[in-house]
Amino acid sequence: MFTAIAPRYDLLNHPGSVIGADFVLPMLVLGKPKSVRVRPVNADALELPFADASFDGATVGFGVRNLMDLDAGLVETARVLRPGARFVILEFSTPKHQPLRGLYFFYFRKLLPLIGRLVSKHGDAYTYLPESVLAFPEPDALAAKMRAAGFREVTYERLLGGICAIHVGVR
Repeated sequence: MFTAIAPRYDLLNHPGSVIGADFVLPMLVLGKPKSVRVRPVNADALELPFADASFDGATVGFGVRNLMDLDAGLVETARVLRPGARFVILEFSTPKHQPLRGLYFFYFRKLLPLIGRLVSKHGDAYTYLPESVLAFPEPDALAAKMRAAGFREVTYERLLGGICAIHVGVR
């Protein structure tokens, strides 16, 4: 992925501010030492504490799957983005083609929970992940939800054989 980002390194050097918003305060604390340019804000994605049309872009990685109301979260993100701003979502998906699809489901449903119980005190986390991924909308359905929330030019690309997908929409 760095090869795709590196040619646009110039975008990182513009004046401005970056907000890191998360509902879970410990996640903000963990992320703070990693970047001095990011201002952490404890915020609920369903009720963002920002004015309408106040951001030039938004990204979320492996997070929209955890929203209590995906549709409301997409609408709320659209609300805080300026017209023309991009919204990029990176999220788990499910492979479409065999044999990867079969191996993926076997690993996710059987091996991952077992390994989680053996190596962690938080075995439930390793059952939550596959359950949440399997319950999450497929890429076509997520793209439709983004359009319904007010995004246009919505596209997506499956990555790693379909294990995850990146969606881009323009406000």
